[in-house]
Amino acid sequence: MTTAPRPRTTTRDLQELTGRLTGWLATRLPGARAVNVTVPESNGMSSETLLFDIEHPEPPLRACALRLAADPAAYTVFPVYDMPRQYRTMRLVAEHTDLPVPRVLWLEEDPGPLGAPFFVMERIAGRVPPDVMPYTYEGNWLHAASDEERELLESASIGLLARLHDQVPVKEADFLSFTGDHSPLCRHVEAQRAYYEWVVDGLSRSPLIESAFARLDDLWPRDEGETVLNWGDARIGNVIYNGFQPAAVLDWEMAALAPREVDLGWTVYLHRFFQDLTVSFGQTGLPDFLRRDRVERRYAELTGHTPRDMDFYTLYAALRHAIVMLRVAYRQAHFGEVTVPRDPDTLILHHGSLRAMVQGSYWS
Repeated sequence: MTTAPRPRTTTRDLQELTGRLTGWLATRLPGARAVNVTVPESNGMSSETLLFDIEHPEPPLRACALRLAADPAAYTVFPVYDMPRQYRTMRLVAEHTDLPVPRVLWLEEDPGPLGAPFFVMERIAGRVPPDVMPYTYEGNWLHAASDEERELLESASIGLLARLHDQVPVKEADFLSFTGDHSPLCRHVEAQRAYYEWVVDGLSRSPLIESAFARLDDLWPRDEGETVLNWGDARIGNVIYNGFQPAAVLDWEMAALAPREVDLGWTVYLHRFFQDLTVSFGQTGLPDFLRRDRVERRYAELTGHTPRDMDFYTLYAALRHAIVMLRVAYRQAHFGEVTVPRDPDTLILHHGSLRAMVQGSYWS
């Protein structure tokens, strides 16, 4: 597979961070040192992750993970990195559900110690379906698994959404509401419009993304249904598995109040994104895994709620993903990794499938 260079995920110096982290850790746990500090291969391009161990005669937890807000000087992927919001969300989910959420240990809102706010949580052992190369490609543990093992992982992963949506009291998650006077779904979409405007400020606009927003208006659900806590980045690449069972649910920065189908659409489409990419490079991928009909059926079995208007919600997921990809591409251009083509829509890796969704031909 030949693609553009992988975007850089950090502009920070790991050795310097290690020293600063040790200095901060000693203020929370006198005599402690941060050792074996590493950056995981799966480090994202939004918040950054550091893995480290605590060296101390009596540590409360030896293996830790730290989520650090993006360097504001590094052409960030998102305009705001609210680490207290993520920390509070994880505590909320841990308190009200039986989801395996890592225990959060410390929150540091002062950007002084590491250059940006961060929080520390326990590190859970296990394995994660890879994004690079994607798990739909040959040569990784999930692709090599049996159909029965993948079905087990699929069912358990859909169960995470079902339990999250059913178990968290919405009133306890009100701090995750977008501002405005309209419905939660309207506010969610308006927040994405604002994000798009931020991405293209002073740069080329995307006719495809704008046509997708217009198509959302045509497909808008007549009944938006119940509002629940959405995980936000609901995909198996954000889960650590022990065998084929979830051991830890990660990455809560996109959590919000919205209809159930916002999470379901994201789960369905983010798998299709990898599957379509795999097929385009001549491999079969995993065509029967996380299929839309299977996800909808299993979710209905677990919750009693039959997903509705999924053409709208899968289009919305592809649209949201396109805005992120456009920002990542402009970030690569900023660092000289790519050049911006005459047609900015081609910067969106899944522009073909997004266009097919806008035209109503993708799922046919």
